Amino acid sequence: METEQIKQDVLDAAKQLLRTGLVEGTSGNLSARLSDGHVVMTPSSLDYEAMTLDDLVVVDLEGKVLQGDRPPTSEKALHLACLRAHDDIGSVIHSHAMYASMFAITHQPIPCVIEEFDIYVGGEVKVANYELTGSDELGEEVARHVADRGAVLMANHGLLTVGRNIGDAMKVAQLVERTAEIIWGARALGEVVPLPDDTLKRFAPIYKMMRKR
Repeated sequence: METEQIKQDVLDAAKQLLRTGLVEGTSGNLSARLSDGHVVMTPSSLDYEAMTLDDLVVVDLEGKVLQGDRPPTSEKALHLACLRAHDDIGSVIHSHAMYASMFAITHQPIPCVIEEFDIYVGGEVKVANYELTGSDELGEEVARHVADRGAVLMANHGLLTVGRNIGDAMKVAQLVERTAEIIWGARALGEVVPLPDDTLKRFAPIYKMMRKR
């Protein structure tokens, strides 16, 4: 039952990504760790609206397909690298959120200027070095950035978020995109004022505690 529930959560989250505009068409991909250590992920190039539980793919941590008739997402290396490197990550979401992607293509980090951002994301969202989409090199580069953060921007690509489960990873994706839009708008009004250093120090341990529990 636990496995089936995780699969259902992944499917529901995939459809939510589309409804909330964090992806368009068949872009983006999602994964979650199962209790047996294997990983369920979305398939390659399938419309989210048409996607069913039977379309999801189960792979081992090396990417070997164990269950499913469709090929896994072509960006499976992103997901598996994060899951192999960090035991406290249970889910990975790669989206093409518009405002976050604006930061990604200009190679600008999303600053931590809102308290909840520090609590739920762990600090500013940095930009990972550019590597080719779908490559092992991109997976390794991204994985090192989410050691202590809930999100990372992929240069000239999009946003990747992680969490203990698919719900947590989704909340981070939504928060990062909303904050990116706020920063974009705030810069049109004037200079963005950072949070005080003592505030950042106070909230910094909370993310790590929440992720480890």
